[in-house]
Amino acid sequence: MKHWATACLILVGQVATAAGPETSQRPQLRGGDGTLPVIAAPSGALSQPERAPAAKKAAEGGRGLNFSLRPFLRSRKAEQAARARARLLAKGAICGDLAIQGEAIGRVAGKISGCGVENAVRVRSVSGIALSTPAVMDCTTAKALDTWVRQSAVPAMSSQGGGLRGLRVAAHYACRTRNNRKGAKISEHGKGRAIDISAFELANGASVSVLKGWGARSSSKALRRMHKGACGPFGTVLGPAADRYHRDHFHFDTARYRSGSYCR
Repeated sequence: MKHWATACLILVGQVATAAGPETSQRPQLRGGDGTLPVIAAPSGALSQPERAPAAKKAAEGGRGLNFSLRPFLRSRKAEQAARARARLLAKGAICGDLAIQGEAIGRVAGKISGCGVENAVRVRSVSGIALSTPAVMDCTTAKALDTWVRQSAVPAMSSQGGGLRGLRVAAHYACRTRNNRKGAKISEHGKGRAIDISAFELANGASVSVLKGWGARSSSKALRRMHKGACGPFGTVLGPAADRYHRDHFHFDTARYRSGSYCR
């Protein structure tokens, strides 16, 4: 008898296991129409909260962890910086750089084949240093000029007359050949890629020219430092030691060569 009861228990267990977790041996009450009644959750039971519309939409959209209900917060300092940037941009920043001030003038057509500038700008100042006349060039050249002024020209003239205040521009965009020689190639000036600097204006009103300052004891070191510092930001750097055409100015352009910058 004992063995028979044990066998019955084993058989019932096997049937329950085969039915799986989705079935139950316990009978359930049904209504008169044979459907299962809706049973309310007992008091105190935990229920799953309804998703917020935004969260539900994010889940359905598949954004997952990339979506956040937390609002985007910006500090007061960040807001002030953004407003200051907007004000500066409104006051003439060009080439996407607040340090370069001027105006965008668009395409400049050349009078002869090979001349002209796409997306030209007219630069008034770079890193707070004024140009004696607004210079036309492309943004690559404007950025190179700003880099050179900030990294080389300003530091080199820091001990001269209260520091650098301005650059005297000898030439910028001009549709011409190299050194104005007949039959020569188009100058980088004719492509908006060059600028010539003939002198440096100081805060105390004094001026240091390339022609006189290159060999002067008081300014030779500073001018040579600026000349050397232009190699890198610019592809071509020519000064008084280059040839007779450049005795009185620095020529900078952004033409690039496979061998690197050409500096003389």
